[in-house]
Amino acid sequence: MAIHRHDNHKSANAFMQWMDARMPVTKVWNEHLAEYIAPKNFNFWYYFGSLAILVLVIQLVTGIFLTMHYKPDAALAFASVEYIMRDVPYGWLVRYMHSTGASAFFVVVYLHMFRGVIYGSHREPREMVWLIGCVIFVALMAEAFMGYLLPWGNMSYWGAQVIISLFDVIPYFGPMLTEWIRGDFVISDATLNRFFAFHVILLPLILVALVFLHLVALHHVGSNNPDGIDIYEELDEKGKPKDGIPFHPYYTVKDLVGVCGFLVLYMGVIFFFPDFGGIFLEKDNFAPANPLQTPPDIVPLWYFTPFYSILRASTETLLQFLAVASVLIGVAAALFTKYKLPVRGGFVVAGIVAALVFLNSSGKAWGVILMAASIVCFFLLPWLDRSPVKSIRYRSLPFKIALAIFLVSFFILGYLGMNAPTPLKTLLAQVCTCLYFAFFILMPWFTSIGKTKPLPKRVTVKEH
Repeated sequence: MAIHRHDNHKSANAFMQWMDARMPVTKVWNEHLAEYIAPKNFNFWYYFGSLAILVLVIQLVTGIFLTMHYKPDAALAFASVEYIMRDVPYGWLVRYMHSTGASAFFVVVYLHMFRGVIYGSHREPREMVWLIGCVIFVALMAEAFMGYLLPWGNMSYWGAQVIISLFDVIPYFGPMLTEWIRGDFVISDATLNRFFAFHVILLPLILVALVFLHLVALHHVGSNNPDGIDIYEELDEKGKPKDGIPFHPYYTVKDLVGVCGFLVLYMGVIFFFPDFGGIFLEKDNFAPANPLQTPPDIVPLWYFTPFYSILRASTETLLQFLAVASVLIGVAAALFTKYKLPVRGGFVVAGIVAALVFLNSSGKAWGVILMAASIVCFFLLPWLDRSPVKSIRYRSLPFKIALAIFLVSFFILGYLGMNAPTPLKTLLAQVCTCLYFAFFILMPWFTSIGKTKPLPKRVTVKEH
């Protein structure tokens, strides 16, 4: 028996030598897993990177099985989804895995981004890792939006109608771009086929490529850690970080704990609460698309609702407030800065020009601009954050207060986006929109004030 095992081992080594001579399998394995050095103090927040990859794989696999029975035809699409749910063996399970997986993807990605913010993973030298991650987020939003139309339910139809019409506000190119996206003058079979091609082929390829680049950029500069300090500043006699450990097997095993916990929650939703009370699957989407019957409230899925609230908050009242605020900010900058007189005058002029722009623009146009800007702001974080420390563990109190206000505003915007607007809710959305943007606009100021805690020389680890 021992001789037999020895022969198998020699055969495996010979096979790997043959493979490595033609493709660097062992080199890639060592660089990105077995010999990739990660900080030894990763905590709960570091589960979400691996979970995002897991959900991506789930979505790709379930999507492949759904395309085997789905018909991208306006006359057949809704019926084909019903056929998958009722007649295909375990089709209901695959469909619910895919629909729940879409929401799970955004839950994991939002938490992954939040971890990056609180621990300073967007700071030098990881700016490119953060920027690629933001592009992944935008591509994921596009993938989810195009997939949302495919069931050809009534909410899918009218939701696409509303979102695509937003491109009309782009000067000169807007109507032409809107028509190209639809493939027709209205949402029709051409739109469904176009979105199907993008959702099934183009965007998954883009997402996989971006995830690959994200990992390459991360492994080039090394992972951040909850203390936000560089583990390569403390090396042992062999030149290796004292606070670093190989990613495999330590974190591959640890991530399995996160995977198991995630799968329990994920499968629990699938089996017991797949529509999540109308949040994951709206009741209006269980009726086929009807161009003659508009749903009472047209709202996007929950992961778009914070940005949708910002869009709806843009009214004439908000523009008037922003006009007054622009003038006041310009005057305040002129009075309280130490620049020379011409520069101070420039602040006042800039405020007046901004006020005129706000007063002479439509609410819809500014709603689209603000919605787009609310996403672009995340791309600017590496240059807006001026704190001398990275991790929230050592940051000043003003940053913690600002982050808490931002989080509350984000959740309120998400809640308001799932409900029909009223005067009071619109006012609350406008206040939260201002607080949302204030977090980014004022970040260079509140990250540079207050007292920060001294950084440790080495990472801190809680034994367990």
